[in-house]
Order: sequence, then structure tokens, then C-alpha cells
Amino acid sequence: MNSLIGQFDISDDRIKQIVAETINGADDGELFLEYSESEALMFDNGRLKTANFNTDQGFGLRAVAGEASGYAHSSDLSEASLLRAADAVSTVKGGYSGTLAAAPARTNRHLYGEENPIPSPSFEAKAKLLQEIDAWLRAEDPRVRQVSASLAASWQHVEIVRADGQMVRDIRPLVRVNVSVVVGNGDRQESGSYGMGGRKAFGEFLVEDSWKHAAKEALRQALVNLEAIPAPAGTFDIVLSSGWPGVMLHEAVGHGLEGDFNRKKTSAFAGLLGQQVAAKGVTVVDDGTMPERRGSLTVDDEGTPSARNVLIEDGKLVGYMQDRQNARLMGMKATGNGRREGYAHQPMPRMTNTYMTAGDMEPDEIIASVKNGIYAVSFGGGQVDITSGKFVFGCTEAYMIENGKVTQPIKGAMLIGNGPDAMHRVSMIGNDMKLDTGIGMCGKAGQGVPVGVGQPHLRMNQMTVGGTRV
Repeated sequence: MNSLIGQFDISDDRIKQIVAETINGADDGELFLEYSESEALMFDNGRLKTANFNTDQGFGLRAVAGEASGYAHSSDLSEASLLRAADAVSTVKGGYSGTLAAAPARTNRHLYGEENPIPSPSFEAKAKLLQEIDAWLRAEDPRVRQVSASLAASWQHVEIVRADGQMVRDIRPLVRVNVSVVVGNGDRQESGSYGMGGRKAFGEFLVEDSWKHAAKEALRQALVNLEAIPAPAGTFDIVLSSGWPGVMLHEAVGHGLEGDFNRKKTSAFAGLLGQQVAAKGVTVVDDGTMPERRGSLTVDDEGTPSARNVLIEDGKLVGYMQDRQNARLMGMKATGNGRREGYAHQPMPRMTNTYMTAGDMEPDEIIASVKNGIYAVSFGGGQVDITSGKFVFGCTEAYMIENGKVTQPIKGAMLIGNGPDAMHRVSMIGNDMKLDTGIGMCGKAGQGVPVGVGQPHLRMNQMTVGGTRV
């Protein structure tokens, strides 16, 4: 596709003039242009249940002054629409600094290709593959009662125009594959799932070895849960597996380290820079610079290059994730974390790929150290209160640990705690840091963006577990 700015019915210079006249006199702002395509296919219970293809195009114009911001958006790329938006937001003037903020640094880095993943393979080939996954799983085990398999892809082209005329462009591919299985034995039914994806074409995800691995993992988890006994309730030493369990870190700690919550002092971590907020050895990083990862961005949605931002280092709080507005108000630097769902939304501080770095313990050593505890391999949904830091997470695959050995699978285990307190309970950190398989989606203030999570194996001492037996 040619430039988005060229889709308007006026010249590039006229657009830049309108943007400059709108934003000059404020602290900051930009014109955000977006064109996106998305496709999703869901094969469920033996048939292609849904198939969607959507395109969207539009702009958002923003002026920022102090804590205030004016924002208007439209799907109509015309001078008339842009002038109406300019009129709506230009009342935001006389900001915090009195001068327009400097533009973001430029970058020639490319973290992912520009190829649109939607056309290949064809719609027919995708539908056939989903049917093949369904048939393979049903043939693999007679206890399989339901199979859901889905493919989703998107292609987003963004351009950001600043008051000084600087223009930034980014093209972002994204794919995801998911398999869910329900198995049954008599009246009892249990489920398992596995997903994978990234900022690339479908390629490697749809070869036979890859989709069969996903299907086998989903089936394995479902069969484990079919044998699981009710989880105990009480206080236990917990071992978290590597990879996807980092979603707990994302929720319980990550959101609390976003700049807006800390500027407004509504985070449990507000005002704690330089203080010990986690056990020694705990280092937490948000890194948007990892090639082809789901949460990565060449530039964020304000045009700032993404970065590897250390948030907690050896247990001490050393940084927050910032967009431009909150960074300026807090006297800090923007970190490349200004993200938005699309042109109809304003940017805010959001995570990219958030993970805990590796320690020096072997995973087997960590498990062997626990006399009576729980091994949490995978999490489902969770809830977090940012202000208090309190969280609740449900385990989708978990086991008892008895005398240093992983034993009986359990179901219904709920991990309950407080983010800052839980980080102080980390007593052993594995040497096997792993990122999730590319499935994360994060919601905040009604906006969803793709993210990554990760961690090594961890031991957390004496955590509260909600279960169904005492």
C-alpha cells in the first residue's frame, strides 16, 4: 500500500499545516493514521463456525497540554474531517511546559517484516487445515468430545505525523493459532488448550510438526485435568513453571509499573523508586525490541522507538513504563510504551514483552526443595486490583508436590496474593527463562493490545491457595 497520508483529498503539505496549527501552543500531539486488515477462522464441533474478514481505516488527531488532552477521530480521510477534528482538539493549549516537546528519536531498525500474512495460505487451505486438526485429534483419542481450532491474522499500517512535520511509519503483521480440546469420561469433562503466534507470516506455525505439537499439547493438558483431583485450600510453597505463568507477573506487577498509575499515585508501587520491592535476585524487564515477538514494536503509537526497559533490578524498583505525556509530567524519559488499540483510541502506557530474567537454579532443584506444595504449570484468567496489588489467578494445569516430587494433578486451584508481597516471597529463581508461545492479549481502559510474557521456574514461599478441599 502507498502512504496513508496520500489517501487524503489534499496535499501532504496541507495536512502537515493543519496538524502544526492544531498542536502548536500545546505540549505535544500527533496525527495518527491507520489502515488495518484482519481475518479470523474458527472451526468448532466439526464445522467451520465463523469466518470474518475486516478492513478499517481512519485517523486520530491529538493535542496534549499538561494533564489534559483533546482527541478526535474519523474514518473519513478528507480535509473536511481533519478540519473538524482540528477544531475539536485545538482548544487544548497552554500546557505544562509552554513549548512543544521534542520529537521522538528516529530509528532505522526493523523488528519484523512487512508482508501481509492474510493472503497466504488461501482461505480454502486454512479451512482445510482446521478440519484436519479436528479430524486428527478425534482419531488420536476416543475420549475427545469437542475440538475448537482457530487461525487469526492481522496487518496494520500506521503513520504518525507531528507538528514539526516529522513522519514515522510502521507496518505490523500478526498471526495466532489456537487449539482447544474437551475430553470426557462418563459424566466428567475437562479441557485443555495451546496457542502460538508472532509478528510474522503463518509459515512455521502451519507445518505439520507445528500444528500437531499444538494439538498434542492441548490434548495432553485436557487428559491431565481429566485425572485431576480437587485442589486443596490453604497456605503452600508454590513453584511456577517457566513461560506462560509470567502472565501473573504481567498482571500483578506489570500494570502497577505503568507510568499513568504511578503519576496519579493509584499504583501499589507509586513513590517507591529506588526501594526494595521484590526479593534479591528478582529482575523484571519490559522489552519491545525482540524480533518477531507478539508484543514487540519497532516504534510505539506515538513514534517513539521501543526499548529494553529494566523495571525492577535485583529487587529494587528502578523504572516505570512511560508514554510521552506521563513521562513529561513525571520528569522522566518516554520509554516506547505509548500504545493504542487503533486510531479511535488515545495512547497510554502499556506493556510490550514483560518478563523476569533467569537465575541460577535448575528447575528440578527448585521442585525438589519443596516438601508440601503446588506446581503451577499454566494459568487461565485472573483479576488484579492495581491500587492494592491484590490478585487472584486460576490454574489450568497444576500438580501437588510431595517430598520434592511432582505427584497428583489438581483442578480448581486459585493463587491468591498481593503483587508487591508476592515478589518478596520469591526464594528460588530458575536458569530457564522462557517467553510464552505468542498468545498474550492485554486489556486496559477498554483497549486491547497484543503482548508477551515470560519467566523462569520460580519458588514462592507460603502463598495462599484457594481450592475445594481442606
